[in-house]
Amino acid sequence: MSRRLVNITLDNLEDLPRRCRRCVFWELDPMSGERAVDSGDPGLEKEAWISATLLEWGSCGKIVYVDGVPAGFVLYSPPLYSPRSVAFPTSPVSADAVLLMTAHIIPEFSGGGLGRMLIQGVAKDLTRRGVKAIEAFGDLKWEEPSCVVPAEYLLSVGFKTVRPHLRFPRLRLELKSAVSWREDVEVALERLLGSMSPERALRPV
Repeated sequence: MSRRLVNITLDNLEDLPRRCRRCVFWELDPMSGERAVDSGDPGLEKEAWISATLLEWGSCGKIVYVDGVPAGFVLYSPPLYSPRSVAFPTSPVSADAVLLMTAHIIPEFSGGGLGRMLIQGVAKDLTRRGVKAIEAFGDLKWEEPSCVVPAEYLLSVGFKTVRPHLRFPRLRLELKSAVSWREDVEVALERLLGSMSPERALRPV
């Protein structure tokens, strides 16, 4: 089973689930989001947001493929690019952090470590770009796929609560430690995700 992580671009945006491809929950403020939905084509707003963010800031999302099939994705950006972020009771996102907006794994691919793979891919990308931390608003009462990531999942991949809330705590993942485990993470990830070839797996580390 091959797993591949790639940056989201306008060329592969169609590989997002249809519901997510047309969702502008994070990309627009609540009123603008409602207008986009009422106009009948929020997908155009999504495409415009991806295009502008790529041009102005750079990579803002990743898609993971399993045997060539899109299995999940993650979106992230500076909070300035996500008007919805200021609407949360535990906002604002810290000035030194990038916001993990949303992440989703297709149900039939859940439980295989793809969520962790996505977060580690984001961490590696942002560490290279000099970002100090990732923050996210978690949902403590998450029951089904939505635009807000389950708090339990964020905690399981290393995030820590920095501002508690009964429903939407703000969590943070420090990236300063990413420099120290950058070399180890390649081997560890390959073992974790089962993508290491038999020859390399038997080679002394």
